Amino acid sequence: MQDTQNIIQRILELKKERNAVILAHNYERGEIQDIADFTGDSLGLSRQAMEQEAEIIVFCGVNFMAESAAILSPEKIVLLPEIYAGCPMASMITADALREEKKKYPNAAVVCYVNSTAEVKAESDICCTSANAVEVVNSLEEDEILFVPDKNLADYVSRYSTKKIIPWEGYCPTHNQILVTDVIKARKEHPDAEVLAHPECKRDVIDLSDKVFSTTGMVEYVKDAGNEFIIATERGILHKLEKDNPEKKFYNVSEYTVCPDMKAITIESLLLSLENMQYVITVPDDIRKKARLALDRMLEVKRSR
Repeated sequence: MQDTQNIIQRILELKKERNAVILAHNYERGEIQDIADFTGDSLGLSRQAMEQEAEIIVFCGVNFMAESAAILSPEKIVLLPEIYAGCPMASMITADALREEKKKYPNAAVVCYVNSTAEVKAESDICCTSANAVEVVNSLEEDEILFVPDKNLADYVSRYSTKKIIPWEGYCPTHNQILVTDVIKARKEHPDAEVLAHPECKRDVIDLSDKVFSTTGMVEYVKDAGNEFIIATERGILHKLEKDNPEKKFYNVSEYTVCPDMKAITIESLLLSLENMQYVITVPDDIRKKARLALDRMLEVKRSR
C-alpha cells in the first residue's frame, strides 16, 4: 500500500512540474480514474483537453483517443502511457479499405464513429459519437450513409433514420459478446433493476434493455433515476457509477465485459509515462487537418438528445 501511495504522490508531483493534465476514460482501472483530473468518454475528454492550460495531455485510454486529443490540440504534447493499448474495432478498418468502399457508393456520405484511427477519420465526411450518431446522420443531406466501423451502432442508428445505412462489418468485441442470455440471467437475479445498454451492443440485447445510452449518458441518467441498474457495457464504468452514487446499486450484466486494452494502463505505467515523457502520440499534419474537419463538422451538429 505504501508503494502505491508513493507512486501516486510522485505522479502528482510530476504532473505539477510538467504542467500536465491527466485524462481517463470511463473504462479505465478504478485507480487510474481516481488520480485523473477528468474522466469521461473519448471525445469529451479531448474537448476538455483543448480548454486546459496544460502543456502536456496524459491520455489514459487507447490509441485512437490519444490521437483525437492530438488532432484537436496540436500545440500540446499528448502522451499515451501504454503504447500497445489499441482498439480491436478501430483496427477492423483501414484508410485504404475505406477508400475502396467509397468507390462502391459514390453518392454516400461517410460517417465515422470516433472509435477509429486518424487516417480513417481523414477519409470521412463527418465523425459521430455513440451519443450523437442519430443526430449526425439525420443532419446530412445525403440519402445514403456509409457508416464505419461499428455495424452495431450503424444498426442502432438505422432504427431512427429514414436514410439507407450501409454498415461496415466492424464491432467492439467486448460489447458484441454481451448476450441475450446474460440480460435474462441478470434480470432474474435483480428483478428491480433497470437495464442500461450501450449502443455498441447487438440489436437483440438492446431490445431487452430499458434504456440505451453512451457512457456519459449512463453517468447522467442514473443520477436522477431509480436505485438499481444492470449495466451492459465495459465494466470499468461501474467504478464511476458507484463512486458518484454510493446509495445506489449497480450490477455487471456479465463477468466477461472486460476490455483488456482499456485495462492496460496501470499506476506504474502512468508514472513511467510522466517520468520519461512516453509515449508521444502525433498525427501527420496532412492527416490531422482532414481528420479535424470531420470532427469539427460533427461538433457543429446541435445535440438534441
